[in-house]
Amino acid sequence: MSHDQPTPPRAVSIARLLSRVRLESFLALLSTLSEGIIAVDANLRIMTMNAAAEKILGRSAVDLSGTGVCDLFGSQSCPRDTLESALRSGEPIVDFQTAVDMSDGRRGQVLLCTARLEDRRDRTIGMALILGDVTEVTDLRRRMSRRYRLGRLVGQGPRMRELFDLIGNVADSDASVLIRGESGTGKELVARAVHEAGSRASGPFIQVNCSALSENLLESELFGHAKGAYTGAVQDRIGRFEEADGGIIFLDEIGDVSPVVQVKLLRVLQERIIERVGENRPRPVNVRVLSATNRDLERLLASGRMREDFFYRIKVVSLTIPPLRERREDIPLLVEELLGRISRRGGQDRLPEISAEAMARLMNHSWPGNVRELENALEHALVLSRMRAIGPEHLPPGLGRRDGAAPLTLKSVQGDSERERELLLEALAATGWNRTRAARRLGIDRSTLWRKLKTHRLQEPE
Repeated sequence: MSHDQPTPPRAVSIARLLSRVRLESFLALLSTLSEGIIAVDANLRIMTMNAAAEKILGRSAVDLSGTGVCDLFGSQSCPRDTLESALRSGEPIVDFQTAVDMSDGRRGQVLLCTARLEDRRDRTIGMALILGDVTEVTDLRRRMSRRYRLGRLVGQGPRMRELFDLIGNVADSDASVLIRGESGTGKELVARAVHEAGSRASGPFIQVNCSALSENLLESELFGHAKGAYTGAVQDRIGRFEEADGGIIFLDEIGDVSPVVQVKLLRVLQERIIERVGENRPRPVNVRVLSATNRDLERLLASGRMREDFFYRIKVVSLTIPPLRERREDIPLLVEELLGRISRRGGQDRLPEISAEAMARLMNHSWPGNVRELENALEHALVLSRMRAIGPEHLPPGLGRRDGAAPLTLKSVQGDSERERELLLEALAATGWNRTRAARRLGIDRSTLWRKLKTHRLQEPE
């Protein structure tokens, strides 16, 4: 008895199959797709489209024939430069999210892919646009992202959620708070979040940059002065502590305060009493003190440039903001938030889209300037894109690139390492946590991706 297994049939290539299929069968297949397919000519004018595209757009192929493709997207969102580049180079666009005018008259979101169209002589005659309607998914993601905001702070990772919890815990207290973090991480935003979440929210929030003034001027700025206290003091002036009465005073760059001013601040912290420069009348103030620094206060303490009693008075509670490179999972949320702010400042109502490749570049960058640098990069990109969809070519030169080296893949980094975790997060964020596309982007199969997500305990934000 033979144990030979029957030979499995050979797979038929798509091209060979299509050569055998009747045209009517192929057209019937196109009509069943949920993705819209639009054929445009070499001048990006619409030639025809399938039924799904007509349904998404609410307009017929006959009505749109000969229309420029930008009529679908609107002048602010039209990725014309990107489409023209794809047409010239022959490189397809993959998963480019942008806005279109939908059938019900509102603006919707689609995921755009392209394929070049050639005639029988291999000449380019245009391009096919494949549109997947992701409006509901995008709206849901934006509604969910509101859960990861506190004031103007944005974050969904464990470090930021822990910070949000600490802010909530200290908000109603009158304890002094020291906010620590690198330049550009958002220390002022944390101070404002503490103010807005606490019992002093109805009171004033007064901010003083302690590094911007000399010792004498800072003393007068903080405590006020009496008429004639020094040359130019032609009248009495209240200080910032008195202005902040009933609310919060935020002392930024507290590490730059001289030991002389530290002594006078210490009395305020201990007794809530100030004296104006040039008079000896004690004045009580009802104020909470928040301070911030990006300096190593322990080193200043060891060198004698900071008093020990002052150090412990300003840091009854300490809040530390993680640098952006340590919370890359927050970058997509930050990008959406910052693009919205920049657009509103420019008088634009619509939120510009950003391509997956551009997002990957942002995820790749080390961000030495933190959130401030990210905001500057996005403003640069919006200027170059003219407030339209942002591609990698609109980002500052060199941002997110590794000095011409080949891009890192999972195979080029150590397994179960922190760098592997970063690459997983970059791919997932760039694809909107679509595991199939993320696996393809990383060069692994879906089951391997699933296993690595479990190893690194990565879960899609709820």
